[in-house]
Amino acid sequence: MQRGLVHALAWSLATGAAVTLSWWGVHTVMAGTAYDPPRAVPISASARGGQDPTDGLSSSTQRPEPSRSPSATTTPRTAPKPSTPPPRQPSHTPADNSPSPARSAPRQGTVKSYGTDGGRVVFELGKDWAKLVSATPAPDWSMQVWTNSTWIRVNFSRDNGTTVSVFCTWNDHPPQVEIV
Repeated sequence: MQRGLVHALAWSLATGAAVTLSWWGVHTVMAGTAYDPPRAVPISASARGGQDPTDGLSSSTQRPEPSRSPSATTTPRTAPKPSTPPPRQPSHTPADNSPSPARSAPRQGTVKSYGTDGGRVVFELGKDWAKLVSATPAPDWSMQVWTNSTWIRVNFSRDNGTTVSVFCTWNDHPPQVEIV
């Protein structure tokens, strides 16, 4: 009887240690892969054809443009304003009218959304470029994204083996989106 209790106790301890070690290993690996689900980004007014009250908002994937107005150089309110403008000094250097890279307008494209069974993908499409704005998987679907200089691929997959792929390519042609 005592021998049976010792074997049962040894088996219980070994099983408990194995389960604990397995759980700790899986938990450690999974903790590094967990992420917050992506948030949807509002579509701009130009894409919808109307006014958008959220035009001033930015998403976590796009930073707002810095202000170009010189707000730090404003004069205080108590400073008297001159009644006549100061005389202009003649310039001895030729004016440089060439556009500088810093002043060039940012690339702007058309924002288009594509819905699939696996989720929704939003691209900004230009004449010879494309940019992924957001990709949101549907419930019970997972997502993977691959990017390259001439294509973007978004895969939505399910545990049962179902996969939906959204391809956007623009190699020597305007961007084309294909859902497979």
